[in-house]
Amino acid sequence: MPDALDDRAGIGRRIAQARKTRGLTQTELARRIPCSKSLIAQVETGHKPASPSLTAGAARALGIRLEQLTGQPYDDARQGRVHDTIPHIRRSLLSWDLPGEDLPARPFDDLAADVARASQLGRKARYMQLGQMLPSLLDELCTACHAADGREQQRLFGLLSEAYTGVTAIAYALGEFDLRSLGMDRVQWAAQMSGDPLRVARTQWQRSTLFLQAAAYDRGMRLLDRLRGDLGDDIARMEPAMLSVYGAVHLRSAMFAARASNAQAARDHIAAARDTARVLGADANHYGLEFGPTNVDIHALGMAVELYDGAGVARLAESTRLPPDIAPVRAGRWYMDLAKGWLDYGQRDRAVAAIAAARKVSPEQARNHPQVRETVRTLIELERYRKDSLVGLAHWLGIM
Repeated sequence: MPDALDDRAGIGRRIAQARKTRGLTQTELARRIPCSKSLIAQVETGHKPASPSLTAGAARALGIRLEQLTGQPYDDARQGRVHDTIPHIRRSLLSWDLPGEDLPARPFDDLAADVARASQLGRKARYMQLGQMLPSLLDELCTACHAADGREQQRLFGLLSEAYTGVTAIAYALGEFDLRSLGMDRVQWAAQMSGDPLRVARTQWQRSTLFLQAAAYDRGMRLLDRLRGDLGDDIARMEPAMLSVYGAVHLRSAMFAARASNAQAARDHIAAARDTARVLGADANHYGLEFGPTNVDIHALGMAVELYDGAGVARLAESTRLPPDIAPVRAGRWYMDLAKGWLDYGQRDRAVAAIAAARKVSPEQARNHPQVRETVRTLIELERYRKDSLVGLAHWLGIM
């Protein structure tokens, strides 16, 4: 089948097109994913948004790439300058073992300050600025790593691993999945060279997202189970950084369990993460994990949305107050999930308000996220009249 399906279609229509090309009925596709036939029917007709788990499962069942269903990277967004940075980033990733001889070596503290600034751009979902900054920073860090030795070299590789993580953030946001996989390889290599066991563990946590993308939930859970076993389970004796890694692993495990429709296991992992956050005491950002009580609530909402738990969505929406200093990329995640949760729960006006909030706090993230587009498309399909606020969002996303 062609690499690109209908460019203007939503995920549901692309699933239907690919399914028919494969000669499958809705029942047969539902059995392969697995999910209910009625869910397939509602998604294909645009009456229910395709969740990330359904989209990934359909791509796996149909034997096509995930981006063939999401339509990423979006053509209407290609005029944005962030896309212009991708070839430069790719060249830097490919040059990991070819240090530049003409690049001057700056002091470690100067490089660390630039990596911290890049991390802040990632937290704020400012992908255009991050993409413009990364190629030269990655080249300089590679050169510095190869020129150093001993403990100084390990510290530089720690910086390089963190900088490579910025590549994976941009690639995920834009749907550049091949680039994301290449970036993950570089993150892992640099982390291992850093000699920091927790950074390596954090890298394995990050690697698990590739299994979510492939709908390989059993393999992802095996990776996370092994990682938790390596860390141990005595949270009372863990230092703060280890608590962040350990808690983040439980949060990711909760999402895997929810996508596999194991509600009890998902809730158990959320409970374990909440206990870990209580020991940690406050929101923190060790290794860029943003772990703490707030992120537990964000994942609890994501879990409720995956499990179609409307009452849980409503309860969390009522009880959760995001702190004013929350990273915009985390707030954006909250509002995107909240929008889908409200839509699934039949609260369309609240869904529109949540999408508008996601756009306000994290515009680049929201504009490029398939779930936002699916939610808005479904709202348009369901609404008998088109509200100005909804039409404005659709035009902003480039789907009208």
